[in-house]
Amino acid sequence: MTPRLGSAGTMSPGHESTLLTRRNALALAAGAAIAGASDSAIAGPQGQLTWGIHVSLAPTWFDPAETSGLATPFMILYALQDAMLKPMPGQSFAPCLAESWTASEDLLSYEFVLRKGPTFHNGEPVTAEDVKFSFTRYRGASHDLMASRVASIEVLDPQRLRFHFKEPWPDFLTFYGQATGAGWIVPKKYVEKVGDDGYLKAPIGAGPYKFVSFNPGVELVLEANETYWRKTPSVKRLVFRVIPDEATRLAALSRGEVDIVYSIRGELAEELQRKPGLTLKPVVLAAPFWLSFVDQWDEKSPWHDERVRKAASLAIDREGINQALTLGYSKITGSIIPASFDMYWQPPMPARDPAKAKQLLAQAGHPRGFDAGELFCDASYANIAEAVLNNFAEVGIRIRLRPIERAAFLKSWGDKKYKNVVQGASGAFGNAATRLAAFIVGGGTYAYGSYPDIDELFEKQAAQLDQKKRSELLATIQQMVEERTVVAPIWQLAFINGIGPRVGESGFGLIPDFPYTAPYEDLTLKAT
Repeated sequence: MTPRLGSAGTMSPGHESTLLTRRNALALAAGAAIAGASDSAIAGPQGQLTWGIHVSLAPTWFDPAETSGLATPFMILYALQDAMLKPMPGQSFAPCLAESWTASEDLLSYEFVLRKGPTFHNGEPVTAEDVKFSFTRYRGASHDLMASRVASIEVLDPQRLRFHFKEPWPDFLTFYGQATGAGWIVPKKYVEKVGDDGYLKAPIGAGPYKFVSFNPGVELVLEANETYWRKTPSVKRLVFRVIPDEATRLAALSRGEVDIVYSIRGELAEELQRKPGLTLKPVVLAAPFWLSFVDQWDEKSPWHDERVRKAASLAIDREGINQALTLGYSKITGSIIPASFDMYWQPPMPARDPAKAKQLLAQAGHPRGFDAGELFCDASYANIAEAVLNNFAEVGIRIRLRPIERAAFLKSWGDKKYKNVVQGASGAFGNAATRLAAFIVGGGTYAYGSYPDIDELFEKQAAQLDQKKRSELLATIQQMVEERTVVAPIWQLAFINGIGPRVGESGFGLIPDFPYTAPYEDLTLKAT
């Protein structure tokens, strides 16, 4: 078997020498990480870091099998769990529980070699059986797509296993190591013993932190795993405290009750900037926001008319919302795919033209506008939706806001329970294909319908091994999505956070495009 690492971590023909060089670099980086533990880590983890979390934590985020195609669950997974490979500082596909991997010449199989030494929090070693079990148990985002492409998983010995595909799959690593939770490993024996419900109550992973307690709606407490293979964490205890209200989060940070807060916007962000001892931490993420017109395939819905969808997009004052809510840090975009993703196609920048929007509505038979029902959104980003609703009202689109707590919102969105319009967003890792698979292509976790010609092109690109031709097919799909206004993009979010005076290394920005503080084993407290 000849290893070949292409762009975005996928294997491609003709790059043997490149991969060997990169793989050696990966091994060196991993070795350096192990050897680079700080003096404080050698002395043992100390102290506590406390977060003010902007959403209510869901127990499903403890279990990789439940992972949605969004970034939120990885806020917990990076602490509690570990993966075969995952994005880490300086590496999109860092070898973690997997020491190395190789692809066959025909790209019909991948073989993984597990690192010797990592154990789960109960002391059991991580084995190839656990890896196979975790993949077959996975039921989260892109499950159907992955299951349809994997023919079998062969355990060769406790440290090696091989994935066999039904046809060449150039995007396997991207789905397995970035865009889903399928490559995050849970202990087979323990899960079979306690069951899925029992696992959510007392999760055991292989990550840098161990589960201590969870009080729903209040807080999650984790404690350092001092035998973590990469390095001993510096901080002894992590406390994730649920504080949904932004003003209350900022007040808790100001009083020193928490050390890190997520999502502080608008005037509160300006106030945070001015407070002595506090630091504003804006991070522009691979997290576009958009409006999804989930009824566009219903001929009886106004959203079925492309002119109505275009009118809605033209009504949105993206730049005004950006300045008001994220101090201008967010990036206006015309796509649901981040510009940093492989095979991204640059669309025209979305325009604001209320007069044109009214004209299109009149042409579509709505000269006085229309009642658009409800707009469903994650409650933590209701202020974005409120601003959009005000823009809609200016052109005659009357719609009511339905903010819903995040875990419930994501479940109902994925279960296809919403009507009219949904404010969507995703900060998951991946590439253009993974993002289209989840939100645009038929059968996608959050796709309420699809267009046959788009689905057909997507199937063609998935089997295309020529990277240039594949990029052209994906560019065509993205252009079709833009021209039909399948969605109305808003922006690529600037996640504005704050840290207090006790924090040394906060972790913000260490992993490119990741919204949260990771890797957790790299976080530090300032010496007192």
